Amino acid sequence: MSEAEDDFAAMFEASAQARPVERGQSVEGRIVAIGAAVAFVDIGGKGEAVVDVAELKDPDGVLEVAVGDRITAVVTSTSGGLTLSRRLARGSATDRQLTSAHESGLPVEGRIEQTVKGGYEVRVGRQRAFCPFSQIDITRTADPEQHVGKTYRFRIIEYKDDGRNLVISRRALLEDEQRASAAEVRKSIVAGAVVKGRVASVRDFGAFVDLGGGIQGLLHVSEMGWSRVSDPSSVVTPGQEIAVKVLRIDDATDKIALGLKQLLDDPWSKVPVNYAVGQVYRGRVTRLADFGAFIELEPGVEALAHASTFPPTGRQDGWKKQVSVGMDTDVEVLSLDVDKKRLGVALVPEGSARETGQSAASLSIAPGMRVTGKVDRHEHFGVFIFLGPGKTGVMPLSETGLAREEDVPRALPIGSDVEVIVLEADPAGRRIRVSRKAVLAAQDQEELREYAARSDAAPGDGFGSLADKLRGALGPRGK
Repeated sequence: MSEAEDDFAAMFEASAQARPVERGQSVEGRIVAIGAAVAFVDIGGKGEAVVDVAELKDPDGVLEVAVGDRITAVVTSTSGGLTLSRRLARGSATDRQLTSAHESGLPVEGRIEQTVKGGYEVRVGRQRAFCPFSQIDITRTADPEQHVGKTYRFRIIEYKDDGRNLVISRRALLEDEQRASAAEVRKSIVAGAVVKGRVASVRDFGAFVDLGGGIQGLLHVSEMGWSRVSDPSSVVTPGQEIAVKVLRIDDATDKIALGLKQLLDDPWSKVPVNYAVGQVYRGRVTRLADFGAFIELEPGVEALAHASTFPPTGRQDGWKKQVSVGMDTDVEVLSLDVDKKRLGVALVPEGSARETGQSAASLSIAPGMRVTGKVDRHEHFGVFIFLGPGKTGVMPLSETGLAREEDVPRALPIGSDVEVIVLEADPAGRRIRVSRKAVLAAQDQEELREYAARSDAAPGDGFGSLADKLRGALGPRGK
């Protein structure tokens, strides 16, 4: 035996003792020797392997590599040593190798040529194969054309007509890889962790994100942004790579809740600086509820104009006629609670607070003031009078100036203007008592003074007799 043959024998013996690797695994190594039939490849800590020299030649039979070159190949056998196939890795497998790959489940390399009805036409070696759209990836991509021209590893799932009818799947290999890596991926998924993933699908309520290893989490629509998101597809798309924060993990159900907005600055952190009670800001009505209108002042900062801040109209939910979704409007901040992320506002009608400079929040209601309000509602004990946003007075039945309770709805219909005098008001303006009767009495006094000043008034008549004559002439009030 020659010295060269001794070297080849030693190398082959070393390859037989190499640490086992899985069949079908793609490896990279350096050619250390080339013999007449086989070449030896050093694949690092995994040992050495052999590959047929025929697989290292071009179609003209000329050797394409030399000692020291690096190649990528697929492990086709681990029995008695490692055997590699470069053709399976390069997409130039022979019919015999394709048959063997189908029987053994070994992956083959193919290049996607074009899209066809229901899938892709893929070049595998000298053969054309078909890969259904559902088998190209774990997640369905929005644009099938993005895979055209790319080279992937596939598994042959159907082999018919001596290889003329091949059906292949990339998804099968990806799912195997997922299962193998699931345990490692699970270790990195803990509450509070920021992880990368790929959007698997988008639904009306959010999006499912593939975190690797076959593990998916739900990115709910409410966690996509600080501003209200009505269409999740406007934020993420299938196949998109995104970074998300793990919010919660339900150990009982293995459900994972993810968040996207948590990786962005919370706009409420600047609210105390950007907004103040009594100031007027521009906003847009985003939605209407039974209790009021929500108005977005900036992305992620929403305020509530409560139904009680709208002037009464006399109709149920009549305030909704004054606003519409998408409407731009000026609003005044009435209250601000940063901890609870609540902003209370009132719409600013044209010609009112914004133009006059008077703030509804700073509007003072003091005893003795004579103001005009709107009838808000009737109760068995009296009438509620809307005086301004956040300020409503109570007018007891005895202060209506009407003799009978049943006359109240006719004389003071809901939504009508009424002039009242403030009888009582606490400093905060939360408890206000008003009187229409006091206004009527003041008007009587004014009319009496005017009558007394007339030149034709009888000089001998006293003030009391004049008042009696005037009341008789005017008739009873409130009718």
